[in-house]
Amino acid sequence: MTVPNSRPPAYEGRPSSTSPRLSLAPAGSAPALLDGAWWPHSRDLDAELPALVAVLDPLWGRITRITVNPDQWPVVPRKVPAAGHVVKVGWFRNEQDPHELLLLSYQVGRWNLLVVPPQTDPAQAAWLMEAASDPLSTATASRLIEEAAQRRTSAATDPAAEAVRDSGRGQAVPVPAVPSRTRGVTP
Repeated sequence: MTVPNSRPPAYEGRPSSTSPRLSLAPAGSAPALLDGAWWPHSRDLDAELPALVAVLDPLWGRITRITVNPDQWPVVPRKVPAAGHVVKVGWFRNEQDPHELLLLSYQVGRWNLLVVPPQTDPAQAAWLMEAASDPLSTATASRLIEEAAQRRTSAATDPAAEAVRDSGRGQAVPVPAVPSRTRGVTP
Protein backbone atom coordinates (compact mmCIF):
# COMPACT_ATOMS: atom_id res chain seq x y z
CA MET A 1 0.00 0.00 0.00
CA THR A 2 1.30 3.44 -0.83
CA VAL A 3 0.70 6.78 0.77
CA PRO A 4 -0.29 9.60 -1.57
CA ASN A 5 2.32 12.32 -1.92
CA SER A 6 0.23 14.90 -3.72
CA ARG A 7 -2.21 17.33 -2.14
CA PRO A 8 -5.80 16.17 -1.68
CA PRO A 9 -8.56 18.42 -3.02
CA ALA A 10 -9.81 19.45 0.45
CA TYR A 11 -8.07 20.15 3.75
CA GLU A 12 -9.13 19.72 7.35
CA GLY A 13 -8.78 23.35 8.37
CA ARG A 14 -6.49 25.98 6.91
CA PRO A 15 -2.75 25.43 6.81
CA SER A 16 -1.00 27.25 9.59
CA SER A 17 1.24 30.26 9.29
CA THR A 18 1.37 30.84 13.05
CA SER A 19 3.72 29.45 15.66
CA PRO A 20 3.32 25.77 16.45
CA ARG A 21 1.38 24.77 19.54
CA LEU A 22 3.99 22.77 21.41
CA SER A 23 4.66 21.53 24.93
CA LEU A 24 7.96 19.86 25.82
CA ALA A 25 9.20 17.98 28.85
CA PRO A 26 11.49 20.06 31.08
CA ALA A 27 15.13 20.21 30.01
CA GLY A 28 17.27 17.63 31.74
CA SER A 29 14.35 15.45 32.83
CA ALA A 30 14.67 11.66 32.80
CA PRO A 31 13.81 9.97 29.51
CA ALA A 32 10.13 9.07 29.14
CA LEU A 33 8.10 7.46 26.36
CA LEU A 34 7.09 10.91 25.12
CA ASP A 35 9.11 14.10 25.02
CA GLY A 36 6.09 16.35 24.73
CA ALA A 37 3.16 17.12 22.47
CA TRP A 38 2.45 19.02 19.27
CA TRP A 39 -1.01 20.33 18.37
CA PRO A 40 -0.98 21.13 14.65
CA HIS A 41 -3.56 23.50 13.16
CA SER A 42 -4.32 21.11 10.26
CA ARG A 43 -3.45 17.70 8.82
CA ASP A 44 -1.26 19.32 6.13
CA LEU A 45 2.31 18.24 6.90
CA ASP A 46 3.72 20.49 4.14
CA ALA A 47 2.24 23.50 5.93
CA GLU A 48 2.76 22.42 9.54
CA LEU A 49 6.23 20.84 9.70
CA PRO A 50 8.36 23.86 8.66
CA ALA A 51 7.22 25.93 11.68
CA LEU A 52 7.69 22.96 14.04
CA VAL A 53 11.23 22.32 12.77
CA ALA A 54 12.09 26.04 12.99
CA VAL A 55 11.26 25.99 16.71
CA LEU A 56 12.89 22.64 17.50
CA ASP A 57 16.16 23.04 15.54
CA PRO A 58 17.65 25.54 18.03
CA LEU A 59 16.53 23.42 20.99
CA TRP A 60 17.45 19.94 19.80
CA GLY A 61 19.93 20.46 16.96
CA ARG A 62 19.15 20.25 13.27
CA ILE A 63 16.18 17.96 12.68
CA THR A 64 17.11 15.69 9.76
CA ARG A 65 14.23 13.21 9.58
CA ILE A 66 10.62 12.96 10.73
CA THR A 67 8.41 9.90 10.67
CA VAL A 68 4.65 9.65 11.07
CA ASN A 69 1.96 7.00 10.88
CA PRO A 70 0.10 7.63 7.59
CA ASP A 71 -3.26 6.65 9.12
CA GLN A 72 -3.49 10.17 10.61
CA TRP A 73 -2.26 12.19 7.62
CA PRO A 74 -3.97 12.43 4.20
CA VAL A 75 -0.64 13.21 2.50
CA VAL A 76 2.88 12.35 3.64
CA PRO A 77 5.46 14.36 1.67
CA ARG A 78 8.89 12.83 1.11
CA LYS A 79 10.73 16.05 1.95
CA VAL A 80 9.82 19.35 3.59
CA PRO A 81 11.89 22.54 3.36
CA ALA A 82 12.38 23.87 6.88
CA ALA A 83 14.66 26.32 8.69
CA GLY A 84 17.18 26.62 5.86
CA HIS A 85 17.49 22.90 5.13
CA VAL A 86 15.42 19.98 3.89
CA VAL A 87 13.93 17.44 6.29
CA LYS A 88 13.18 13.95 5.03
CA VAL A 89 9.75 12.65 6.00
CA GLY A 90 8.94 8.98 6.21
CA TRP A 91 6.18 6.81 7.51
CA PHE A 92 5.64 3.52 9.32
CA ARG A 93 2.13 2.12 9.54
CA ASN A 94 2.57 -0.88 11.88
CA GLU A 95 5.75 0.12 13.68
CA GLN A 96 4.76 3.61 14.79
CA ASP A 97 2.00 4.74 17.13
CA PRO A 98 -0.68 6.49 15.02
CA HIS A 99 -0.71 9.49 17.39
CA GLU A 100 3.04 10.02 17.51
CA LEU A 101 5.59 12.05 15.57
CA LEU A 102 9.21 10.85 15.65
CA LEU A 103 11.97 13.43 15.09
CA LEU A 104 15.63 12.57 14.51
CA SER A 105 18.74 14.74 14.79
CA TYR A 106 22.34 13.72 14.15
CA GLN A 107 23.53 16.00 16.94
CA VAL A 108 21.43 14.84 19.86
CA GLY A 109 19.24 11.87 18.98
CA ARG A 110 15.55 11.06 18.84
CA TRP A 111 12.35 12.62 20.21
CA ASN A 112 8.80 11.34 20.29
CA LEU A 113 5.91 13.79 20.37
CA LEU A 114 2.24 13.08 20.89
CA VAL A 115 0.25 14.58 18.01
CA VAL A 116 -2.92 16.16 19.35
CA PRO A 117 -5.55 15.95 16.57
CA PRO A 118 -6.14 19.43 15.05
CA GLN A 119 -9.89 19.40 15.76
CA THR A 120 -9.43 18.65 19.47
CA ASP A 121 -11.29 20.83 21.98
CA PRO A 122 -8.86 23.35 23.59
CA ALA A 123 -9.44 22.08 27.15
CA GLN A 124 -8.83 18.49 26.09
CA ALA A 125 -5.78 19.53 24.05
CA ALA A 126 -4.34 21.36 27.07
CA TRP A 127 -4.74 18.22 29.18
CA LEU A 128 -3.08 16.09 26.49
CA MET A 129 -0.18 18.50 26.10
CA GLU A 130 0.42 18.60 29.84
CA ALA A 131 0.20 14.81 30.19
CA ALA A 132 2.56 14.18 27.25
CA SER A 133 5.21 16.55 28.62
CA ASP A 134 5.15 15.00 32.12
CA PRO A 135 8.62 13.44 32.54
CA LEU A 136 7.20 10.82 34.93
CA SER A 137 4.52 9.58 32.52
CA THR A 138 4.71 6.05 31.17
CA ALA A 139 1.73 6.36 28.82
CA THR A 140 2.01 5.95 25.06
CA ALA A 141 0.57 8.52 22.68
CA SER A 142 -2.44 6.32 21.86
CA ARG A 143 -3.06 5.62 25.54
CA LEU A 144 -3.17 9.35 26.29
CA ILE A 145 -5.63 9.89 23.42
CA GLU A 146 -7.80 7.10 24.90
CA GLU A 147 -7.60 8.63 28.39
CA ALA A 148 -8.62 12.03 27.01
CA ALA A 149 -11.64 10.46 25.30
CA GLN A 150 -12.60 8.73 28.57
CA ARG A 151 -12.25 12.03 30.45
CA ARG A 152 -14.49 13.74 27.88
CA THR A 153 -17.11 10.96 28.20
CA SER A 154 -16.96 11.14 32.00
CA ALA A 155 -17.38 14.91 31.95
CA ALA A 156 -20.35 14.60 29.61
CA THR A 157 -22.11 12.22 32.02
CA ASP A 158 -21.10 14.02 35.23
CA PRO A 159 -24.27 15.10 37.12
CA ALA A 160 -22.72 18.43 38.17
CA ALA A 161 -21.83 19.28 34.57
CA GLU A 162 -25.31 18.17 33.50
CA ALA A 163 -26.90 20.50 36.08
CA VAL A 164 -24.93 23.48 34.73
CA ARG A 165 -26.01 22.67 31.16
CA ASP A 166 -29.63 22.21 32.23
CA SER A 167 -29.72 25.39 34.32
CA GLY A 168 -30.36 27.50 31.24
CA ARG A 169 -27.69 30.00 32.26
CA GLY A 170 -25.70 29.25 29.14
CA GLN A 171 -22.43 29.46 31.03
CA ALA A 172 -19.60 27.07 30.41
CA VAL A 173 -17.97 25.10 33.19
CA PRO A 174 -14.64 26.81 33.90
CA VAL A 175 -11.55 24.92 32.76
CA PRO A 176 -8.42 25.26 34.90
CA ALA A 177 -5.43 26.84 33.20
CA VAL A 178 -2.53 24.59 32.27
CA PRO A 179 0.50 25.29 34.46
CA SER A 180 3.43 26.70 32.55
CA ARG A 181 6.03 24.28 33.88
CA THR A 182 7.21 23.09 30.50
CA ARG A 183 9.41 24.88 28.08
CA GLY A 184 7.80 25.29 24.72
CA VAL A 185 5.75 27.39 22.41
CA THR A 186 1.99 27.59 22.82
CA PRO A 187 -0.67 29.77 21.21
